[in-house]
Amino acid sequence: MIFETENIEFKSQVTDEIYKEVIAFANTDGGTIYIGIDDNGNAVGIDNVDETYTRITNGIRDAIQPDVTMFVKYTLQDNQVVRITVGEGSSKPYYLKSKGLKPSGVYIRQGTSSAQASPEQIRQMIKESDGDVFEDMRSMEQSLSFHAAEKMFKKYNVEFSEEKYRVLGITDDSKSLYTNLALLLSDQCMHTTKVAVFGNDSNTEFRDSKEFKGSIFEQLEDAFGYLMLCNKTVATFKGLERVERSDYPQEAIREALLNAIVHRDYSFSGSIIINVNDNEMEFISIGGLLPGLSPDDIRSGISQPRNKKLAEVFHRLHLIESYGTGIRRIYNFYSNCAIQPRIEVTANTFKIVLPNMNSNNAKETTITTLAITPQMQTVLDFIEENGQITDSEVQELLEIKNTRAYTLMKKMEKEGLIVIVGRGSSKKYMKKD
Repeated sequence: MIFETENIEFKSQVTDEIYKEVIAFANTDGGTIYIGIDDNGNAVGIDNVDETYTRITNGIRDAIQPDVTMFVKYTLQDNQVVRITVGEGSSKPYYLKSKGLKPSGVYIRQGTSSAQASPEQIRQMIKESDGDVFEDMRSMEQSLSFHAAEKMFKKYNVEFSEEKYRVLGITDDSKSLYTNLALLLSDQCMHTTKVAVFGNDSNTEFRDSKEFKGSIFEQLEDAFGYLMLCNKTVATFKGLERVERSDYPQEAIREALLNAIVHRDYSFSGSIIINVNDNEMEFISIGGLLPGLSPDDIRSGISQPRNKKLAEVFHRLHLIESYGTGIRRIYNFYSNCAIQPRIEVTANTFKIVLPNMNSNNAKETTITTLAITPQMQTVLDFIEENGQITDSEVQELLEIKNTRAYTLMKKMEKEGLIVIVGRGSSKKYMKKD
């Protein structure tokens, strides 16, 4: 007599419960199901063997996803018992098609019974099957809509259709299941962006706060719109001329927000945090730098995107340029301001801080912009095209005498526009890096 164990299950008759047992064995270590043996181990057989056999094979094929049939073998024994041998599957978690990829549809073997898997067990199975790249994993939520994504793709004249889902990474290789990338782009995205406005530098006195939900496209547009409301414009006068300047360069806000959305670690459930006070605006995203990268590397334009397919989607929409340019662009917007943006990194967070260009601190230390004369610009353009310039070339290019050329080039060197390489007849001028 044989008994039920972790790897053996008895069923006296065929019911829909058999699908749960197949799923449980495929999601665990495999096992054997005997149809036609009661709970006491007695062979009672089954009626109408051919009809039952067909019902079993068709049901397992149609009721379970992903396709588990390659791991299932059927044997009809002499005592009118059907033996179903289930091997451990390679595309876990397997689940009831009618229930979906959630605890009510996913089963595992526990002792002599099959039990619903917990959300954490499901996530672990997905991770082991799909790898450790979050955006490529199958989403636990499969009832998704893409109204915001369709609107964004249409806005930028990029095709968005089911035929393109696999190319974009929205569905897995089987084209039947949505990935976590799809979840991020969908209207059901569970991650959020939170913005808080404070009345003091220590960010303890709340003035206002907003939380933006939905597709990350919707969060991008709504959060940017709100931040622009926080971006005040200050007017000053130079003689009779009115000069207006925003607290923050609009493009710097855009790049910092895009950086936070595209490069954060979505395997954590926390929100993107944006704090605003009178002196600065800080963008905090979950997930530190990838191994091997430093803040200096990021400032230099070196990029290793954490979410490659998400970055590619934003690149297709021309929301971002080539990887690594966003941070450099931010620093370029502050090139004439002594208070520069800051990057602060911990093991699990990445923060970029934009200074308020109209704050008292910034006003006191604003750098006077160098006035580049037309002659200087002509020299710089020549060096940009040819890599260097000599004294004789300066004189010929600008149609000036030796003394005037010497004075001009010394001034450009003093202002940090060029460097002098060599001496005497071999002397040449090159653009300063």
